[in-house]
Amino acid sequence: MFAEGGPPPPKGIGAESEAVLRAKYLDYCSAQVADILLLLSPDEMFVLAQDAAREAGVQGDLSYDQIVDLATGRVSRKLALPSFESWVQEYRTDPSRFEEHLMGLWESDLPDSEGDGSS
Repeated sequence: MFAEGGPPPPKGIGAESEAVLRAKYLDYCSAQVADILLLLSPDEMFVLAQDAAREAGVQGDLSYDQIVDLATGRVSRKLALPSFESWVQEYRTDPSRFEEHLMGLWESDLPDSEGDGSS
């Protein structure tokens, strides 16, 4: 549950279970990607998706969903996101630095017993 070789976090500071931390990490990464995508104009999104489609060998006209999927994948690969282990270490040091960037989606990724107000 804890980072390899690292001590457990102090009580009350980052003491979430690994499932909570993984859900928050995915939420954080999703928010970072979404922030970039929201900065793109529709034309920029289309060009990004076209480039990604060409790289993936996808041919033909792209649907809106394909454009969004391809652009999201491209941004995710190009964005310098921390590894889970690095993120956990930083999160446990200062959770407030990350909490404002979470979209709240992490709560829906947990079993009911884990999502009971542990944010």
